[in-house]
Amino acid sequence: MAGNGALRERGRRLLRRVRGDVYPEELAARGLRLGRNVYIGRSTVFDGGFLWLISVGDDTTISARVEILAHDASTRRHLGYSIAAPVTIGSRVYVGVGAIILPGVTIGDDAIVGAGGVVRDDVPPGTVAVGVPARVVGTVEEYIERHRNLMRERPVFDGQEWTVRGGITESRMQRMRETLRDGHGYVP
Repeated sequence: MAGNGALRERGRRLLRRVRGDVYPEELAARGLRLGRNVYIGRSTVFDGGFLWLISVGDDTTISARVEILAHDASTRRHLGYSIAAPVTIGSRVYVGVGAIILPGVTIGDDAIVGAGGVVRDDVPPGTVAVGVPARVVGTVEEYIERHRNLMRERPVFDGQEWTVRGGITESRMQRMRETLRDGHGYVP
């Protein structure tokens, strides 16, 4: 019986890996410095060869399919050596889906990195960086204020019943689709 349970557990682990689940405790055991209350989305990749050069601060969100690199092998064939540099992601940072963070980058506390951004230079605290290469386009304060103002004009769906976790109904899904036909809205 014990063999059956172990086999089932191995199967569950394999399935989670195929789905792209990330195991923060395993990464930390291999040297990644991880703060408290960090969210890591599916299929995110931390440079496995140099995990100990990467640190992530408290209350940070790293979305799905983010790549965080602490080494660059572009010089290896010519010099016989790769470049390695630490990556520091501060506290309360948001990194959007599909962003790539290159070696040697520091992302300051309370910063936002947009989806698909390629971060090759430091992102100062409290700023928003987007694009390829990622460039600072403003402060987080300005970004949040713009959305506070838009919330007065655009639909706001209050309550968890508008989310999958809250058990959204088919009729609410349809209502949301119709309401958002001409642009974005806000959900909890």
